[in-house]
Amino acid sequence: MKYGLSLLPDGALDFLSLGALVHRLDPGIIPFRKAAHCDLHVSGGEFNVAANLSDCFRLKTGIVTAMVDYPIGDLIAERVRAMGVTPFYRHFSHDGVQGPNLATVYSDRGQGIRAPVVFYNRSNEAAARLKPGDFDWAAIFARGVRWFHSGGIFAALSPTTAELIIEGLQAAKAAGAVTSFDLNYREKLWNIIGGHDRAVTVLDRIVQHVDVLLGNEEDLQLGLGIPGPEVAARSKLDPSAFLGMMENVRRKHPQVKIVATTLREVLSTNRHRWAAVAWMDGHAYVSPTCELDVLDRVGGGDGYAAGFIYGLLAGVPEQEAVNLGWAHGALLTTFPGDTTMATLDQVKALAGGGSARIQR
Repeated sequence: MKYGLSLLPDGALDFLSLGALVHRLDPGIIPFRKAAHCDLHVSGGEFNVAANLSDCFRLKTGIVTAMVDYPIGDLIAERVRAMGVTPFYRHFSHDGVQGPNLATVYSDRGQGIRAPVVFYNRSNEAAARLKPGDFDWAAIFARGVRWFHSGGIFAALSPTTAELIIEGLQAAKAAGAVTSFDLNYREKLWNIIGGHDRAVTVLDRIVQHVDVLLGNEEDLQLGLGIPGPEVAARSKLDPSAFLGMMENVRRKHPQVKIVATTLREVLSTNRHRWAAVAWMDGHAYVSPTCELDVLDRVGGGDGYAAGFIYGLLAGVPEQEAVNLGWAHGALLTTFPGDTTMATLDQVKALAGGGSARIQR
């Protein structure tokens, strides 16, 4: 065992995620009320991690999700293929009028003192219809899966998606995979299906099957009902508040071996201070801090998760795993869209103390 985890040495897939695919419309710095055109990005928290691990880190990854047979589905499926992610789809037919649909995210980038604005259309979303029994987990895991991942946004889409996550986690544990979960607490989503109390109940049941937990102190408090830290953070980059909660996490969920999150201080929309922290089997590891000139902040947390998970799967020292996640998340904010355009050499160079000096 390493990091307190029992990692399979190999498998047909290094990483498999369960979640919803979405498409994001991005008018750049122009607010939507004045936009004349948009770029289109394919996204989804669970997909982003799988795509990053495949495209940048060259791991074998997959996504278990819903797919709708209509042109937007064709577009999204093409992007899944382009990022090298193996899909396991539950197909739905579109009726030509009402759906079901693949969700749309609308997100401008803001500029300077003007913050980004994000809103959604998740009406009649195909992923919300997913339920236990929709996937043959025995067949999916039969050739070996080293790591299985899901997240709190997918859990909040409907009563059945949370049950599907639990079914997937149980199958993953039975197959010997490490399991992870990104809490990603979203109050608006949970309010639609029962509110905060239901969120705590549902997420607590999910996390009982999880080895590695991703989420900041707010996610831990609101999503899991874990008491807040006794020590106040001195700044957004101070990890003491997060680390001060780990004993409470250990007490409620003793099977969790690792808890990790990013630390971000927003000076303006385009200027952030960035760091990361992980609590691993009783020890704390904190990344360096850097200043980011942000092009597009969406997906930075998923970028950290991918680099960090890559480090763990590769068996590098704990501090190096944190630094790889920190470096990849930082680089991801320099690209448009939600998924990576970085190379592994770029990530390793930054994680090792590199700079933005021109590469010739």
